[in-house]
Amino acid sequence: MKEKIIRKPQLGTWLEGLRKEYEIWAPVKKNGLVLFHPIESAKEIHFDFSNTKKTAKDLFFPQSEVLFSFRGGEIEKEADMVLEKPRIILAIRPCDAKSLALLDKVFDSEDYQDPYYVERRKGTLLLGMACTHPQTSCFCTSMRSGPFEKTSLDLLMVDLGDDKYLVEAVTQAGKDLMGKDGSFEDVQEKDRERLAKVKKQAEEKIKSKVVIEGLEEKLDKIFDSPFWDRVHQRCLGCAICTYLCSTCHCFALLDEGVNSREQRVRSWDSCMFPDFTLEASGHNPRISNRERMRQRVMHKFNYFVKNFGETACVGCGRCIQNCPVNIDIREIIEEIENEQPLPS
Repeated sequence: MKEKIIRKPQLGTWLEGLRKEYEIWAPVKKNGLVLFHPIESAKEIHFDFSNTKKTAKDLFFPQSEVLFSFRGGEIEKEADMVLEKPRIILAIRPCDAKSLALLDKVFDSEDYQDPYYVERRKGTLLLGMACTHPQTSCFCTSMRSGPFEKTSLDLLMVDLGDDKYLVEAVTQAGKDLMGKDGSFEDVQEKDRERLAKVKKQAEEKIKSKVVIEGLEEKLDKIFDSPFWDRVHQRCLGCAICTYLCSTCHCFALLDEGVNSREQRVRSWDSCMFPDFTLEASGHNPRISNRERMRQRVMHKFNYFVKNFGETACVGCGRCIQNCPVNIDIREIIEEIENEQPLPS
């Protein structure tokens, strides 16, 4: 029962059965934005979207969260790490699901396990929706991914364009979800033919191609290049590229007073902010946008590769779509490929 068909009118029945055991999050359109929200009915789901404005990252690594409260140096209450109810994230795009595999390397490695992140990951199943209509800013196929990528997913759903979804179980947990309901039908040969056609069309729509082979080594050679003097000029330092990125994970820890007690808060931060590297002495090693832009690019395509063997980018294109001054990471990568290293 690896692949099955569910007809779109039956989706609500299936999800209603799953809601007895799981909290379900899905893309919902509110105030013009498509974001992940808990749903009570399949009617709330907004399926007509290319990708959500924000990623599902903050369902595992929240934009701001209280870790514990304390008084007089003694911890009074730690945050609950275990989810109240297991949850399902429905219709997550393959690129965003893959980004969680990259975040796993940071927050759930052999050397360090973040208990808050780890418990949320354990308590969540990912039901992906294949990306059949990629945007012009997408370049996932260059990032060793694609619109039908299955990394981190438990199920992958594909809209066949009529009244059907083809649903493929990727893990045993995903297979179990399909086994809880009688709404599924066997896959017919015409469904497989349609699947192959839809997949081919989706991949052909991704016209953007960048070359990342050898990029790590090239960045090593141009660290002090005048290239960085030029490439940062338009950057405003607003950090929207990092806040909407599915793999960026910088954070700050702050203690704040609340009703005669204190609490430790973890909040997203960004290497694009001037204060991110400001030291208590007043010295700042990344004094301008030049150094900060270089850090962002180096982290994604050099440091992360050295540490974890993969590029910290999934090619979702959010940074391209949302940059107020139209900085395009694809163009930066292309320029790096053509940049000549300084003579030694």
